[in-house]
Amino acid sequence: MCMAIPSRIVALDGMMATVECFGEQRDVSLILLVDEVVLGDYVLVQAGRFAYQRIEAEPAQEALRAFSEIIAAS
Repeated sequence: MCMAIPSRIVALDGMMATVECFGEQRDVSLILLVDEVVLGDYVLVQAGRFAYQRIEAEPAQEALRAFSEIIAAS
């Protein structure tokens, strides 16, 4: 089972994006996405650094809050 944490797009360059999650940034490929994305969108990223799904801001922010609570409790 794989768990993806939403990441927010902070920069776009063709089929690559820089995403931010919990204060850390990394570059990911957008080649697997069907939907177009813009700055500020949230995407799910797999371990291989490929964004594979765009998600709406509200569920992304809810998931990030839940992960923050889990991290704080551990």
